[in-house]
Amino acid sequence: MNTIHQFRAKGLDGGEIDFAAFAGKKILVVNVASECGYTPQYQQLQELYTQFSDRLVVVGFPCNDFGGQEPGDAKEIREFCTSRYGVTFPLAEKIHIKPPHTHPVYRWLTTAAENGHSDSTVSWNFQKYLLDENGRLIAVFPPACEPLDPSILAYLS
Repeated sequence: MNTIHQFRAKGLDGGEIDFAAFAGKKILVVNVASECGYTPQYQQLQELYTQFSDRLVVVGFPCNDFGGQEPGDAKEIREFCTSRYGVTFPLAEKIHIKPPHTHPVYRWLTTAAENGHSDSTVSWNFQKYLLDENGRLIAVFPPACEPLDPSILAYLS
């Protein structure tokens, strides 16, 4: 079965995010936006990343597909995330999640035939996908589920 470790994504700052580099850690993939009602979740995502850095990586994918709530360019997104929430976890370049230009990572995350777990539809900004240490999808959390919710923390204890 394929895992998320087969993917690479362009980083917000021009580098590359290689998911294979996260082998041995859980990965929380989140589509993020700067002008969403859920945007304050950036704070808890950073807390989660800091608190569990020995066993978890958070990867944010800025996306403007849901309500046009991420209109900024890479520089504006980075400035917002850093100045408002002190974000240090990896951020990918702004992507599309909705077809027909679905980013390959999200095509894999949302298709059971590819991820071996379940089909899903990204309903809004801040939907969360949790992957185990081997890069396999193990859980999907809706946007309203906060990053420090017990249902997520249960996987990290």
